[in-house]
Amino acid sequence: MKHFILYSTLAALFVLSSMNSHGQNRRLTPHNAKLLPLVPKPKPADSTTLNYDNIKLMPSNLFMPLVFDKQQNCDTGDIMQHHHDITGDTKLNMNDDWLNRALEQRRRNKNTRYDVMVKHPQLVPYNVSTLPEPPKEHVVVADPNKNKLEIETAEVEPTAIDPMLDRREIKTRNWLHTVKTSLHFTQAYISHNWYQGGENNINVLGDLQWDINLNQKLHPNYLFENTLRYKIGVMTAHNDSLRNYAINEDNFQFNSKFGYKAIKNWYYSATLQFKTQLFNSYKSNTRTMTASFLSPGELNIGLGMTYNYKDENEIKVLSLSIAPLSYNLKECRDIERLKPSTFGIKDGRHTKHNFGSNLECKFVWKIRPNIAWSTRLYAFTNYEYVQGDWENTLDFSITRHLSTQIYTHLRYDKSRPYDTDWKHWQFKEILSFGLTYRFATN
Repeated sequence: MKHFILYSTLAALFVLSSMNSHGQNRRLTPHNAKLLPLVPKPKPADSTTLNYDNIKLMPSNLFMPLVFDKQQNCDTGDIMQHHHDITGDTKLNMNDDWLNRALEQRRRNKNTRYDVMVKHPQLVPYNVSTLPEPPKEHVVVADPNKNKLEIETAEVEPTAIDPMLDRREIKTRNWLHTVKTSLHFTQAYISHNWYQGGENNINVLGDLQWDINLNQKLHPNYLFENTLRYKIGVMTAHNDSLRNYAINEDNFQFNSKFGYKAIKNWYYSATLQFKTQLFNSYKSNTRTMTASFLSPGELNIGLGMTYNYKDENEIKVLSLSIAPLSYNLKECRDIERLKPSTFGIKDGRHTKHNFGSNLECKFVWKIRPNIAWSTRLYAFTNYEYVQGDWENTLDFSITRHLSTQIYTHLRYDKSRPYDTDWKHWQFKEILSFGLTYRFATN
């Protein structure tokens, strides 16, 4: 009887499967074969149909074994509350879309795993309350009294959690300070009976640079850079009967640049440059002064555009400022002991005003971790004369605090008196070795 009922059921299912929705027979015949949809034949696996380079498999806890820890609600939870806190009043001043996406993905994974545990408890192999204890760490201890090595369980101190950790405020730095100091020197000692003759000499070159820049990560639409730099070089002057030393480098310079973002890396900008020297300079074996404080002094203010570029790791940094409208002021404070005409100022006057255009380009390239090249090109013109400076520094870092530098300075100033050898050109080159120290607040 049982076999009869089973065979009758199978026959009924076969008849129903061969009938269409109107009760008609759906057996395949030559007349209705073309009315049936064609099922594509399965193709063998072809590796060219998939682009494996574009497949990104991210780690996910969905594939981990299910472990039941506590009863919870899929719609709410700690993760959602944490997500709400981040996107609330304590939202960081930056793009946190990636964090929101990650938290949302984690919430979905958590709800999916818990939903599977509720609907299919037989698939949950572990319960957090019945999991075995983790293996303990053991150490080998020598007992000199027994002349034995004993294995003991290592005591693991629990990590102390600061209860005020979540309440600590995140400090943001609006201003980034960088200070770089260096002291380079050359020294030579020659005995009085040296067969070629010569004199002892010591040259010292000090350099102090302080950069104060606005943090562009917090203020991406603004550009505010300030640099205060002072360089002084002192050398022994044995050939000078009036002095024991001479100053071959004395430059106090302040640069400031403020800009508002126009498009991409371009900014509407205003630039300021001021430079002078602090000490008096004299010609050898004379009391003729060649320069002093604010003699000369130079101030330049320009309005224009600035292009600012930094690569991802700041290996190459480029800054280009073009100011079609520029004001230039030259000053000679001491006209009694100095000739203003040597600085491009008419004799008997303290100042000279010019309007024109200026250009400044700075480029820094870290060729190697221990080799860096920096260059600066500056030019000003009032459309009657041109004044320009081109400075290059090649820095070789031997250790963290020892370095060798090659510094060149090419200058062109058509307002100065004409020289038969160099014409309107001037040139300076310094090769130095010494100590360098740099620290920054980021």
